[in-house]
Amino acid sequence: MSLRQFIAAIITEEAFEHLDAPVVVLGALDTPVPCGPPPEEVFLISQQQIAEAARKIVAYRGYRML
Repeated sequence: MSLRQFIAAIITEEAFEHLDAPVVVLGALDTPVPCGPPPEEVFLISQQQIAEAARKIVAYRGYRML
């Protein structure tokens, strides 16, 4: 379990009734870090993946994102 997952678990356990949407953990693939720009682009989380996760969280409560 990564530090991100551990923190997300604590938030979910301790503050569940105060959350408006589920906790989402984003991160790189669970593989060894590749060397060089082309493989890193596949390995690392992209801006597009972050934006998509944000859209899903906002849509969870029926809000509209600009």
